[in-house]
Amino acid sequence: MYRPDHATHTASTAHLDDRVQFLVVADENSLAELEAELALLPLCARGRVFVEVERDSQIVPLATPLRMTVTWLVRSHRSGRPGTGERCAAGEAGARAVRAWSDEMLCDGPGETRAILTGGFALVSEVRDHLLDGVGMSLDAVSAPAFS
Repeated sequence: MYRPDHATHTASTAHLDDRVQFLVVADENSLAELEAELALLPLCARGRVFVEVERDSQIVPLATPLRMTVTWLVRSHRSGRPGTGERCAAGEAGARAVRAWSDEMLCDGPGETRAILTGGFALVSEVRDHLLDGVGMSLDAVSAPAFS
């Protein structure tokens, strides 16, 4: 059985994994589109799926490649902006999750990241702006619906 030698990996060594990772973001309004997008991913795809829904009852099983991690963000369990006591607005939980994930997981290196965004305007526009302006992803690496 192969056992990687983790002792040789340190903060100063390069991570030479050049595979594409995927970030997929959706909400309860785009579950059918999400399922279609996930079906188009390669079986060896790796990355993260964030799905924002209003209630627990909207959580459904999703068929994803084995290396994709799915996180359901239920707004009824979350608060809005910190310190306000407000309820979590549509798009807010997903945008917060993507900001936290991308700030930690997207780093310089040989790998590439592709983002697939589906859902309502609040979620898609906030996430798209963060990925393009905050993180510096290229426009062709972010697939998002055009809102008129």
